[in-house]
Amino acid sequence: MPHPDKADPRPLTGEPLAVDLLNTRWIDDAGKHDLLDSPDGLTTWLASPTVAAALEGCRVAADGPTLENLLRARAALDALVDTAPPSDRARNALNEVLAHGRLRRTLGPDGPRTVTEVDDPSWTPAWAAAADYLRLLEDRPERLRPCANPACVLHFYDVSKNGTRRWCSMAGCGNRAKASRHYARRGGTG
Repeated sequence: MPHPDKADPRPLTGEPLAVDLLNTRWIDDAGKHDLLDSPDGLTTWLASPTVAAALEGCRVAADGPTLENLLRARAALDALVDTAPPSDRARNALNEVLAHGRLRRTLGPDGPRTVTEVDDPSWTPAWAAAADYLRLLEDRPERLRPCANPACVLHFYDVSKNGTRRWCSMAGCGNRAKASRHYARRGGTG
C-alpha cells in the first residue's frame, strides 16, 4: 500500500468505503477541494485507514488507470446519492463499474472464503467502493445521508443509535448551525 507524504486533508474520514470515496470532494472556507485531482491525492486516499483496511492484501498502484476508474465510480455514486429515485443512467453507471469484478466463493483449508476478482488491479478500489455501496443499501439505505448544511457536499452513514444524525460533523457543520440559530434568536445582535 502506498504511504502519503502528508496527512489526509479531508474534514471527514472514517466513513464506509463508498461514502469515503464520495467525501474526496469537500468545500471549506478556502473553497472547493478534490483529493483525487492528482496521483498524489490518490496515494493519500489509498493510504487512509478506511481504504487500506478495505483493500487489505490487494496490490493497487496510485496511477492513471486506477485514478480514472475511481473517478468513474465516484461519479456513479454521486449520481445515485443525489437523486431520488436514482435514474437508469446512474444505476447503469454503477453497474458498469461492478461489471469489472466479482466475488468468488472457495473452500480453503480453514473453511469457506470469499475472494474478490477484478478484470485488472486498477479496478480494485473502484469496484470495492461500488460493492460497498450495495452493502450499505442492503443494510440500512435510509442511513446514507448528505450533511444537512446546504453549503456542505459531504455525506455520512448514520450509525447513531436512534438514527437522527444530521451533520457531517458536530464540530464543523453542526456547530455552525447551532451558532447561526443562537445568533438569530438574539436578534442578530452581538
